[in-house]
Amino acid sequence: MRGFMERALTGESFTVTEEFGDPDLSKPFWEVTYNPLRDEQGIVVGAFHHAIDISPRIQAQNALAATQEALRQSQKMEAVGQLTGGLAHDFNNLLTGVTGSLELLQARVAQGRISEIDRYVTAAQGAARRAASLTHRLLAFSRRQTLDPKPTDVNRLVQGMEDLIRRTVGPAIEVEPLIGAAGLWPTLVDGSQLENALLNLCINARDAMPDGGRITIETANRWMDERTAQARGMSSGQYVSMCVSDTGTGMSRDVMEKAFDPFFTTKPIGMGTGLGLSMIYGFAQQSGGQVRIYSEIGQGSTVCLYLPRHQGAAEANEAPAEPIDVARAEDGETVLIVDDEPTIRMLVAEVLEELGYHAIEAADGAAGLHVLRSDARIDLLVTDVGLPGGMNGRQVADAARVARPDLKVLFITGYAENAVLSHGHLDPGMHVMTKPFAIDALANRIKDLISN
Repeated sequence: MRGFMERALTGESFTVTEEFGDPDLSKPFWEVTYNPLRDEQGIVVGAFHHAIDISPRIQAQNALAATQEALRQSQKMEAVGQLTGGLAHDFNNLLTGVTGSLELLQARVAQGRISEIDRYVTAAQGAARRAASLTHRLLAFSRRQTLDPKPTDVNRLVQGMEDLIRRTVGPAIEVEPLIGAAGLWPTLVDGSQLENALLNLCINARDAMPDGGRITIETANRWMDERTAQARGMSSGQYVSMCVSDTGTGMSRDVMEKAFDPFFTTKPIGMGTGLGLSMIYGFAQQSGGQVRIYSEIGQGSTVCLYLPRHQGAAEANEAPAEPIDVARAEDGETVLIVDDEPTIRMLVAEVLEELGYHAIEAADGAAGLHVLRSDARIDLLVTDVGLPGGMNGRQVADAARVARPDLKVLFITGYAENAVLSHGHLDPGMHVMTKPFAIDALANRIKDLISN
Protein backbone atom coordinates (compact mmCIF):
# COMPACT_ATOMS: atom_id res chain seq x y z
CA MET A 1 0.00 0.00 0.00
CA ARG A 2 2.96 2.29 0.73
CA GLY A 3 4.05 2.02 -2.90
CA PHE A 4 0.60 3.10 -4.07
CA MET A 5 0.67 6.11 -1.76
CA GLU A 6 4.07 7.08 -3.15
CA ARG A 7 2.59 6.97 -6.66
CA ALA A 8 -0.25 9.22 -5.53
CA LEU A 9 2.31 11.65 -4.05
CA THR A 10 3.73 12.10 -7.54
CA GLY A 11 0.37 13.50 -8.64
CA GLU A 12 -1.16 10.34 -10.16
CA SER A 13 -4.76 9.31 -9.55
CA PHE A 14 -5.59 5.61 -10.01
CA THR A 15 -7.74 2.73 -8.78
CA VAL A 16 -6.66 -0.81 -7.86
CA THR A 17 -8.43 -3.93 -6.65
CA GLU A 18 -6.97 -5.64 -3.60
CA GLU A 19 -7.86 -8.54 -1.34
CA PHE A 20 -6.97 -8.00 2.31
CA GLY A 21 -8.34 -8.53 5.78
CA ASP A 22 -8.05 -11.08 8.58
CA PRO A 23 -6.09 -14.09 7.15
CA ASP A 24 -8.12 -16.43 9.37
CA LEU A 25 -11.38 -15.27 7.86
CA SER A 26 -12.74 -14.83 4.34
CA LYS A 27 -10.81 -11.84 2.98
CA PRO A 28 -13.03 -9.37 1.08
CA PHE A 29 -12.12 -7.64 -2.17
CA TRP A 30 -11.68 -3.88 -2.05
CA GLU A 31 -11.66 -1.29 -4.81
CA VAL A 32 -9.17 1.31 -3.59
CA THR A 33 -8.87 4.73 -5.23
CA TYR A 34 -5.73 6.78 -4.64
CA ASN A 35 -5.59 10.55 -5.19
CA PRO A 36 -3.03 13.28 -4.54
CA LEU A 37 -3.88 16.02 -2.05
CA ARG A 38 -3.09 19.51 -3.40
CA ASP A 39 -2.94 22.94 -1.83
CA GLU A 40 -4.50 26.11 -3.23
CA GLN A 41 -1.64 26.48 -5.74
CA GLY A 42 -2.12 22.90 -6.98
CA ILE A 43 1.08 21.65 -5.39
CA VAL A 44 0.93 18.08 -4.08
CA VAL A 45 1.18 18.23 -0.31
CA GLY A 46 -0.06 14.72 0.50
CA ALA A 47 -2.15 11.80 -0.66
CA PHE A 48 -5.29 10.03 0.42
CA HIS A 49 -7.27 6.92 -0.54
CA HIS A 50 -10.71 5.48 0.02
CA ALA A 51 -11.88 1.87 -0.32
CA ILE A 52 -15.16 0.23 -1.29
CA ASP A 53 -15.99 -3.41 -0.47
CA ILE A 54 -16.71 -4.99 -3.87
CA SER A 55 -16.82 -8.61 -2.68
CA PRO A 56 -20.47 -9.14 -3.77
CA ARG A 57 -19.63 -7.92 -7.28
CA ILE A 58 -16.54 -10.13 -7.53
CA GLN A 59 -18.50 -13.13 -6.24
CA ALA A 60 -21.24 -12.48 -8.79
CA GLN A 61 -18.65 -12.22 -11.60
CA ASN A 62 -17.01 -15.47 -10.49
CA ALA A 63 -20.37 -17.20 -10.33
CA LEU A 64 -21.24 -15.93 -13.82
CA ALA A 65 -17.87 -17.10 -15.18
CA ALA A 66 -18.39 -20.54 -13.62
CA THR A 67 -21.88 -20.74 -15.11
CA GLN A 68 -20.62 -19.72 -18.56
CA GLU A 69 -17.82 -22.29 -18.38
CA ALA A 70 -20.31 -24.99 -17.38
CA LEU A 71 -22.52 -23.97 -20.31
CA ARG A 72 -19.58 -24.10 -22.74
CA GLN A 73 -18.64 -27.53 -21.44
CA SER A 74 -22.24 -28.70 -21.79
CA GLN A 75 -22.41 -27.39 -25.36
CA LYS A 76 -19.06 -29.03 -26.14
CA MET A 77 -20.26 -32.39 -24.81
CA GLU A 78 -23.52 -32.02 -26.73
CA ALA A 79 -21.55 -31.41 -29.94
CA VAL A 80 -19.28 -34.39 -29.23
CA GLY A 81 -22.31 -36.54 -28.50
CA GLN A 82 -23.96 -35.41 -31.72
CA LEU A 83 -20.80 -36.13 -33.68
CA THR A 84 -20.11 -39.57 -32.19
CA GLY A 85 -23.78 -40.55 -32.23
CA GLY A 86 -24.21 -39.63 -35.89
CA LEU A 87 -20.91 -41.28 -36.79
CA ALA A 88 -21.82 -44.49 -34.95
CA HIS A 89 -25.26 -44.55 -36.60
CA ASP A 90 -23.89 -44.19 -40.13
CA PHE A 91 -20.95 -46.56 -39.66
CA ASN A 92 -23.12 -49.22 -38.03
CA ASN A 93 -25.36 -49.14 -41.09
CA LEU A 94 -22.35 -49.45 -43.40
CA LEU A 95 -20.68 -52.17 -41.33
CA THR A 96 -23.91 -54.15 -41.37
CA GLY A 97 -23.78 -54.04 -45.15
CA VAL A 98 -20.17 -55.28 -45.15
CA THR A 99 -20.41 -57.96 -42.47
CA GLY A 100 -23.81 -59.20 -43.63
CA SER A 101 -22.60 -59.55 -47.20
CA LEU A 102 -19.47 -61.43 -46.07
CA GLU A 103 -21.49 -63.79 -43.88
CA LEU A 104 -23.87 -64.60 -46.74
CA LEU A 105 -20.89 -64.94 -49.09
CA GLN A 106 -19.31 -67.50 -46.74
CA ALA A 107 -22.60 -69.37 -46.40
CA ARG A 108 -23.23 -69.50 -50.17
CA VAL A 109 -19.69 -70.77 -50.83
CA ALA A 110 -20.23 -73.52 -48.24
CA GLN A 111 -23.54 -74.39 -49.94
CA GLY A 112 -21.92 -74.45 -53.36
CA ARG A 113 -24.15 -71.63 -54.63
CA ILE A 114 -21.31 -69.94 -56.48
CA SER A 115 -23.54 -68.07 -58.92
CA GLU A 116 -24.67 -65.66 -56.17
CA ILE A 117 -21.18 -64.64 -55.02
CA ASP A 118 -20.88 -61.51 -57.18
CA ARG A 119 -24.03 -60.08 -55.66
CA TYR A 120 -22.62 -60.12 -52.13
CA VAL A 121 -19.17 -58.94 -53.17
CA THR A 122 -20.74 -55.96 -54.94
CA ALA A 123 -22.85 -55.12 -51.88
CA ALA A 124 -19.85 -55.28 -49.53
CA GLN A 125 -17.71 -53.14 -51.83
CA GLY A 126 -20.48 -50.56 -52.14
CA ALA A 127 -20.84 -50.26 -48.36
CA ALA A 128 -17.06 -50.01 -47.97
CA ARG A 129 -16.89 -47.20 -50.54
CA ARG A 130 -19.63 -45.28 -48.73
CA ALA A 131 -17.72 -45.73 -45.46
CA ALA A 132 -14.59 -44.33 -47.12
CA SER A 133 -16.60 -41.37 -48.41
CA LEU A 134 -17.96 -40.71 -44.90
CA THR A 135 -14.43 -40.81 -43.49
CA HIS A 136 -13.23 -38.33 -46.10
CA ARG A 137 -16.06 -35.99 -45.15
CA LEU A 138 -15.08 -36.23 -41.49
CA LEU A 139 -11.45 -35.50 -42.37
CA ALA A 140 -12.55 -32.52 -44.42
CA PHE A 141 -14.59 -31.23 -41.46
CA SER A 142 -11.61 -31.68 -39.10
CA ARG A 143 -9.24 -30.10 -41.64
CA ARG A 144 -7.14 -33.29 -41.79
CA GLN A 145 -7.82 -34.46 -45.33
CA THR A 146 -4.92 -34.80 -47.75
CA LEU A 147 -5.19 -32.00 -50.29
CA ASP A 148 -3.45 -31.57 -53.63
CA PRO A 149 -3.57 -27.78 -54.13
CA LYS A 150 -2.78 -26.36 -57.57
CA PRO A 151 -3.21 -22.91 -59.16
CA THR A 152 -6.84 -23.03 -60.32
CA ASP A 153 -9.09 -20.95 -62.55
CA VAL A 154 -12.39 -21.09 -60.65
CA ASN A 155 -14.41 -19.79 -63.62
CA ARG A 156 -13.11 -22.60 -65.79
CA LEU A 157 -13.80 -25.14 -63.02
CA VAL A 158 -17.41 -23.98 -62.58
CA GLN A 159 -18.06 -23.98 -66.32
CA GLY A 160 -16.76 -27.54 -66.53
CA MET A 161 -19.23 -28.55 -63.80
CA GLU A 162 -22.30 -26.90 -65.35
CA ASP A 163 -23.69 -29.96 -67.17
CA LEU A 164 -23.18 -32.22 -64.14
CA ILE A 165 -24.92 -29.68 -61.88
CA ARG A 166 -27.92 -29.42 -64.23
CA ARG A 167 -28.28 -33.21 -64.38
CA THR A 168 -27.94 -33.51 -60.61
CA VAL A 169 -30.48 -30.86 -59.57
CA GLY A 170 -33.05 -31.93 -62.18
CA PRO A 171 -35.34 -30.12 -64.60
CA ALA A 172 -37.43 -28.38 -61.91
CA ILE A 173 -34.44 -26.22 -60.97
CA GLU A 174 -33.18 -23.46 -63.26
CA VAL A 175 -29.40 -23.06 -63.16
CA GLU A 176 -28.29 -19.55 -64.08
CA PRO A 177 -25.24 -19.47 -66.37
CA LEU A 178 -22.09 -18.62 -64.47
CA ILE A 179 -21.85 -14.96 -63.54
CA GLY A 180 -18.08 -14.84 -63.55
CA ALA A 181 -15.82 -11.89 -62.91
CA ALA A 182 -13.68 -10.88 -65.87
CA GLY A 183 -10.02 -11.31 -65.06
CA LEU A 184 -10.77 -13.57 -62.09
CA TRP A 185 -7.64 -14.18 -60.05
CA PRO A 186 -6.37 -17.76 -59.74
CA THR A 187 -6.42 -19.47 -56.34
CA LEU A 188 -4.28 -22.26 -54.94
CA VAL A 189 -6.77 -25.02 -54.17
CA ASP A 190 -7.48 -28.73 -54.57
CA GLY A 191 -9.68 -28.66 -57.69
CA SER A 192 -11.47 -31.95 -57.05
CA GLN A 193 -12.39 -30.92 -53.51
CA LEU A 194 -13.65 -27.56 -54.78
CA GLU A 195 -15.79 -29.42 -57.32
CA ASN A 196 -17.21 -31.57 -54.50
CA ALA A 197 -17.95 -28.44 -52.46
CA LEU A 198 -19.73 -26.77 -55.40
CA LEU A 199 -21.82 -29.87 -56.10
CA ASN A 200 -22.78 -30.17 -52.42
CA LEU A 201 -23.85 -26.51 -52.32
CA CYS A 202 -26.01 -26.97 -55.42
CA ILE A 203 -27.63 -30.11 -53.96
CA ASN A 204 -28.39 -28.23 -50.73
CA ALA A 205 -29.86 -25.38 -52.79
CA ARG A 206 -32.04 -27.84 -54.72
CA ASP A 207 -33.32 -29.42 -51.50
CA ALA A 208 -34.26 -25.96 -50.21
CA MET A 209 -36.55 -25.48 -53.25
CA PRO A 210 -38.97 -28.45 -53.19
CA ASP A 211 -41.35 -26.64 -55.58
CA GLY A 212 -38.60 -25.59 -57.98
CA GLY A 213 -36.58 -22.43 -58.22
CA ARG A 214 -33.34 -20.94 -59.44
CA ILE A 215 -29.69 -21.53 -58.57
CA THR A 216 -27.15 -18.80 -59.35
CA ILE A 217 -23.40 -19.32 -59.25
CA GLU A 218 -21.22 -16.22 -59.06
CA THR A 219 -17.48 -15.63 -58.81
CA ALA A 220 -15.66 -12.40 -58.02
CA ASN A 221 -12.36 -10.88 -56.95
CA ARG A 222 -12.54 -9.59 -53.39
CA TRP A 223 -10.21 -7.20 -51.64
CA MET A 224 -10.84 -7.55 -47.90
CA ASP A 225 -9.78 -4.62 -45.73
CA GLU A 226 -9.26 -5.15 -42.02
CA ARG A 227 -12.86 -4.33 -41.02
CA THR A 228 -14.52 -6.40 -43.78
CA ALA A 229 -12.21 -9.35 -43.21
CA GLN A 230 -12.73 -9.28 -39.45
CA ALA A 231 -16.50 -9.38 -39.95
CA ARG A 232 -16.06 -12.61 -41.91
CA GLY A 233 -13.53 -14.16 -39.57
CA MET A 234 -10.69 -13.79 -42.07
CA SER A 235 -7.35 -12.07 -42.48
CA SER A 236 -7.25 -8.98 -44.67
CA GLY A 237 -6.02 -9.46 -48.23
CA GLN A 238 -7.09 -10.55 -51.71
CA TYR A 239 -9.56 -13.40 -52.17
CA VAL A 240 -11.54 -15.18 -54.86
CA SER A 241 -15.19 -15.74 -53.96
CA MET A 242 -17.50 -18.43 -55.28
CA CYS A 243 -21.13 -18.00 -54.20
CA VAL A 244 -24.14 -20.29 -54.72
CA SER A 245 -27.55 -18.63 -54.27
CA ASP A 246 -31.04 -20.12 -54.29
CA THR A 247 -34.61 -18.83 -54.20
CA GLY A 248 -35.68 -21.35 -51.58
CA THR A 249 -37.10 -21.37 -48.08
CA GLY A 250 -34.15 -19.63 -46.43
CA MET A 251 -32.67 -20.27 -42.98
CA SER A 252 -33.44 -18.91 -39.56
CA ARG A 253 -30.63 -17.39 -37.49
CA ASP A 254 -30.63 -20.45 -35.25
CA VAL A 255 -30.21 -22.79 -38.23
CA MET A 256 -27.40 -20.65 -39.69
CA GLU A 257 -25.52 -20.79 -36.38
CA LYS A 258 -25.63 -24.61 -36.44
CA ALA A 259 -25.29 -25.15 -40.19
CA PHE A 260 -21.57 -26.03 -40.07
CA ASP A 261 -21.91 -28.41 -37.10
CA PRO A 262 -21.20 -32.05 -37.98
CA PHE A 263 -24.32 -34.17 -38.51
CA PHE A 264 -26.63 -31.17 -38.15
CA THR A 265 -29.27 -31.33 -40.86
CA THR A 266 -32.79 -30.05 -41.43
CA LYS A 267 -33.46 -32.83 -43.92
CA PRO A 268 -35.61 -35.88 -43.07
CA ILE A 269 -33.86 -38.97 -41.69
CA GLY A 270 -32.13 -40.87 -44.46
CA MET A 271 -31.96 -37.84 -46.77
CA GLY A 272 -28.48 -36.67 -45.76
CA THR A 273 -25.60 -37.23 -43.33
CA GLY A 274 -25.39 -33.61 -42.18
CA LEU A 275 -21.72 -33.48 -43.15
CA GLY A 276 -22.00 -31.52 -46.41
CA LEU A 277 -21.60 -27.99 -45.02
CA SER A 278 -19.20 -29.05 -42.27
CA MET A 279 -17.03 -30.68 -44.96
CA ILE A 280 -17.09 -27.46 -47.01
CA TYR A 281 -16.22 -25.43 -43.91
CA GLY A 282 -13.25 -27.68 -43.13
CA PHE A 283 -12.06 -27.60 -46.73
CA ALA A 284 -12.23 -23.80 -46.85
CA GLN A 285 -10.36 -23.46 -43.56
CA GLN A 286 -7.70 -25.97 -44.62
CA SER A 287 -7.25 -24.03 -47.88
CA GLY A 288 -6.61 -20.79 -45.99
CA GLY A 289 -10.06 -19.39 -46.71
CA GLN A 290 -13.51 -19.10 -45.19
CA VAL A 291 -17.17 -19.91 -45.91
CA ARG A 292 -20.15 -17.78 -44.90
CA ILE A 293 -23.96 -18.06 -45.16
CA TYR A 294 -26.32 -15.15 -45.91
CA SER A 295 -30.03 -15.98 -45.66
CA GLU A 296 -33.51 -14.76 -44.75
CA ILE A 297 -36.62 -16.86 -44.19
CA GLY A 298 -38.63 -16.98 -47.42
CA GLN A 299 -35.95 -15.05 -49.35
CA GLY A 300 -33.51 -17.84 -50.17
CA SER A 301 -29.89 -18.35 -49.18
CA THR A 302 -26.39 -17.59 -50.43
CA VAL A 303 -23.33 -19.56 -49.40
CA CYS A 304 -19.96 -18.03 -50.31
CA LEU A 305 -16.52 -19.60 -50.30
CA TYR A 306 -13.60 -17.18 -49.98
CA LEU A 307 -10.25 -18.57 -51.15
CA PRO A 308 -6.91 -16.69 -51.06
CA ARG A 309 -5.61 -15.24 -54.30
CA HIS A 310 -2.68 -17.08 -55.88
CA GLN A 311 0.04 -14.82 -57.26
CA GLY A 312 0.68 -16.63 -60.52
CA ALA A 313 -1.04 -18.22 -63.49
CA ALA A 314 -3.61 -21.01 -63.23
CA GLU A 315 -2.66 -24.42 -64.57
CA ALA A 316 -4.26 -25.68 -67.77
CA ASN A 317 -6.84 -28.42 -67.47
CA GLU A 318 -5.29 -31.85 -67.53
CA ALA A 319 -6.60 -34.37 -70.02
CA PRO A 320 -8.52 -37.23 -68.37
CA ALA A 321 -6.20 -40.08 -67.54
CA GLU A 322 -6.58 -43.11 -69.76
CA PRO A 323 -7.33 -46.36 -67.92
CA ILE A 324 -4.22 -48.51 -67.77
CA ASP A 325 -3.74 -52.17 -67.08
CA VAL A 326 -1.83 -53.27 -64.03
CA ALA A 327 1.71 -53.91 -65.24
CA ARG A 328 3.99 -56.65 -63.96
CA ALA A 329 7.45 -56.09 -62.55
CA GLU A 330 10.25 -56.54 -65.02
CA ASP A 331 13.37 -57.19 -62.95
CA GLY A 332 12.32 -58.48 -59.55
CA GLU A 333 12.07 -54.98 -58.08
CA THR A 334 11.83 -54.83 -54.29
CA VAL A 335 9.30 -52.77 -52.35
CA LEU A 336 9.57 -52.22 -48.59
CA ILE A 337 6.15 -51.87 -46.93
CA VAL A 338 6.11 -50.20 -43.49
CA ASP A 339 2.68 -50.19 -41.83
CA ASP A 340 1.53 -51.10 -38.33
CA GLU A 341 -1.71 -52.62 -39.65
CA PRO A 342 -0.94 -56.28 -40.54
CA THR A 343 -3.98 -56.60 -42.82
CA ILE A 344 -2.76 -53.75 -45.00
CA ARG A 345 0.76 -55.19 -45.16
CA MET A 346 -0.63 -58.60 -46.08
CA LEU A 347 -2.91 -57.31 -48.84
CA VAL A 348 -0.33 -55.02 -50.40
CA ALA A 349 2.46 -57.61 -50.23
CA GLU A 350 0.30 -60.36 -51.71
CA VAL A 351 -0.80 -58.27 -54.67
CA LEU A 352 2.72 -57.03 -55.34
CA GLU A 353 4.16 -60.53 -55.24
CA GLU A 354 1.50 -61.71 -57.68
CA LEU A 355 2.73 -58.96 -59.99
CA GLY A 356 6.32 -60.12 -59.76
CA TYR A 357 7.60 -57.71 -57.12
CA HIS A 358 9.57 -58.82 -54.09
CA ALA A 359 7.87 -57.42 -50.97
CA ILE A 360 9.51 -56.89 -47.60
CA GLU A 361 7.28 -56.06 -44.62
CA ALA A 362 8.00 -54.04 -41.48
CA ALA A 363 5.56 -53.25 -38.67
CA ASP A 364 7.10 -50.02 -37.40
CA GLY A 365 9.63 -47.34 -38.24
CA ALA A 366 12.56 -48.91 -36.39
CA ALA A 367 12.13 -52.25 -38.17
CA GLY A 368 11.78 -50.50 -41.53
CA LEU A 369 14.89 -48.41 -40.95
CA HIS A 370 16.85 -51.54 -40.00
CA VAL A 371 16.04 -53.00 -43.44
CA LEU A 372 16.86 -49.73 -45.18
CA ARG A 373 20.28 -49.59 -43.51
CA SER A 374 21.10 -53.12 -44.67
CA ASP A 375 22.47 -54.18 -48.07
CA ALA A 376 19.02 -55.31 -49.27
CA ARG A 377 17.86 -54.01 -52.62
CA ILE A 378 15.07 -51.47 -52.09
CA ASP A 379 13.59 -49.83 -55.20
CA LEU A 380 10.78 -48.08 -53.35
CA LEU A 381 9.73 -47.38 -49.76
CA VAL A 382 5.97 -47.53 -49.17
CA THR A 383 5.24 -46.31 -45.64
CA ASP A 384 2.34 -45.19 -43.52
CA VAL A 385 2.88 -41.73 -42.03
CA GLY A 386 1.47 -42.42 -38.57
CA LEU A 387 3.58 -45.25 -37.10
CA PRO A 388 3.99 -46.49 -33.51
CA GLY A 389 7.25 -46.56 -31.60
CA GLY A 390 8.17 -42.88 -31.70
CA MET A 391 9.25 -42.71 -35.35
CA ASN A 392 6.78 -41.62 -38.03
CA GLY A 393 6.96 -42.42 -41.72
CA ARG A 394 8.52 -39.06 -42.69
CA GLN A 395 11.31 -39.58 -40.15
CA VAL A 396 11.93 -43.07 -41.54
CA ALA A 397 12.16 -41.69 -45.08
CA ASP A 398 14.48 -38.83 -44.09
CA ALA A 399 16.77 -41.16 -42.14
CA ALA A 400 16.82 -43.68 -44.99
CA ARG A 401 17.82 -41.01 -47.50
CA VAL A 402 21.02 -40.34 -45.57
CA ALA A 403 22.34 -43.69 -46.82
CA ARG A 404 20.08 -43.94 -49.91
CA PRO A 405 19.77 -40.33 -51.20
CA ASP A 406 17.91 -41.39 -54.35
CA LEU A 407 15.38 -43.60 -52.56
CA LYS A 408 11.85 -43.12 -53.88
CA VAL A 409 9.13 -42.87 -51.24
CA LEU A 410 5.37 -43.32 -51.37
CA PHE A 411 3.54 -42.23 -48.22
CA ILE A 412 0.18 -43.92 -47.63
CA THR A 413 -1.92 -42.14 -45.04
CA GLY A 414 -5.36 -42.28 -43.49
CA TYR A 415 -5.40 -38.55 -42.86
CA ALA A 416 -3.32 -35.47 -43.62
CA GLU A 417 -0.44 -35.26 -41.17
CA ASN A 418 0.49 -31.86 -42.57
CA ALA A 419 3.23 -31.24 -40.04
CA VAL A 420 4.93 -34.45 -41.16
CA LEU A 421 4.29 -33.84 -44.85
CA SER A 422 5.58 -30.25 -44.62
CA HIS A 423 2.11 -28.83 -45.34
CA GLY A 424 1.88 -30.55 -48.70
CA HIS A 425 5.39 -29.69 -49.89
CA LEU A 426 7.20 -32.99 -50.33
CA ASP A 427 10.83 -33.41 -51.29
CA PRO A 428 11.59 -34.60 -54.84
CA GLY A 429 10.94 -38.32 -55.21
CA MET A 430 8.35 -38.33 -52.41
CA HIS A 431 4.68 -38.93 -53.16
CA VAL A 432 1.48 -39.52 -51.19
CA MET A 433 -1.68 -41.65 -51.56
CA THR A 434 -4.70 -41.48 -49.29
CA LYS A 435 -6.24 -44.57 -47.70
CA PRO A 436 -8.40 -46.31 -48.67
CA PHE A 437 -7.14 -46.90 -52.19
CA ALA A 438 -7.81 -49.45 -54.90
CA ILE A 439 -5.14 -52.14 -54.90
CA ASP A 440 -4.67 -51.95 -58.66
CA ALA A 441 -4.27 -48.16 -58.41
CA LEU A 442 -1.53 -48.67 -55.80
CA ALA A 443 0.19 -51.28 -57.99
CA ASN A 444 0.19 -48.96 -61.01
CA ARG A 445 1.46 -46.05 -58.90
CA ILE A 446 4.32 -48.21 -57.64
CA LYS A 447 5.17 -49.35 -61.17
CA ASP A 448 5.14 -45.77 -62.39
CA LEU A 449 7.40 -44.56 -59.57
CA ILE A 450 9.92 -47.37 -60.03
CA SER A 451 9.97 -47.03 -63.82
CA ASN A 452 10.48 -43.25 -63.74
